[in-house]
Amino acid sequence: MPSTKEIRLKIKSVNNTRKITNAMQMVAASKMRKAQDRMFAARPYGEDIRRIISHLASSHTDYRHPFLASHNDAKKIGLILITTDKGLAGALNTNILRDTLTHIKQWNADGNEIFATAIGNKGLGFLQRLGMPVQSQVIALGDKPNLDRLIGAIRVQFEAYAKGEVSAVYLAYTRFINAMKQEPVFEQLLPLPTSEMLAGEPQKQGAADSQGPHYTRDYEYEPSAQAVLDLLLNRYVEALIYQAVAENMASEQSARMVAMKAATDNAKKLADELQLVFNKTRQAAITKEITEIVGGAAAVS
Repeated sequence: MPSTKEIRLKIKSVNNTRKITNAMQMVAASKMRKAQDRMFAARPYGEDIRRIISHLASSHTDYRHPFLASHNDAKKIGLILITTDKGLAGALNTNILRDTLTHIKQWNADGNEIFATAIGNKGLGFLQRLGMPVQSQVIALGDKPNLDRLIGAIRVQFEAYAKGEVSAVYLAYTRFINAMKQEPVFEQLLPLPTSEMLAGEPQKQGAADSQGPHYTRDYEYEPSAQAVLDLLLNRYVEALIYQAVAENMASEQSARMVAMKAATDNAKKLADELQLVFNKTRQAAITKEITEIVGGAAAVS
């Protein structure tokens, strides 16, 4: 049985850990609110540009943007993996990395190579442990997504696809549902999937279109269709990346807040159990001393 001094040191250590996890919980809660505000502020822009691009993709133009073309003959798959830079966020990174590993194994089984971009230190370490070459990376993003830092890394994927070096580009991140639930998402980024773009239409409009005849829209472009589509499609893909990073950051702070709350509660429970053991050990020591005193007195008398 450990001594009372050892138990007292364990209690002190657990209480110190509890103070740290409680502080981290409050910090994560504060950052979570700010991250949610940025995420919700970015969603309307993403939905609107998704609707515009879906209309433009179904219109008839003489210009075909490279992002709308398919490169089925390429034997490379582009992957943009978004994770956190730090740990202590529960199973947040584990879930998305597990899904990513499943897709990587499937692509390798089909004879495809991986053309990877890592956003976040955890994803970078994961790809390096797999022995996979990382074409571009962005780490230490901080608490606020910065599109200027992201563009350089994701442009490598866009240029490779435009040149026909990769057959498709996929985006892996964690979507924020609520403070208690975050969902790993694995979606196709390039070529721009029409079904995904049409999914961005408002529900009532989609319902009306499904019941009535389907109409296509024709547009007049100024100065030209190429100039407009080049700008809008690049903005569209960049908006998806920014939104994914914002969703991932909000998910990170939510998961960390929940994980630190669980750690704080467990530390309190452990400290209470150690305190009970300490009291029993101390009482046993006192009883033993009293017994020795009484026995010694009886022997003398």
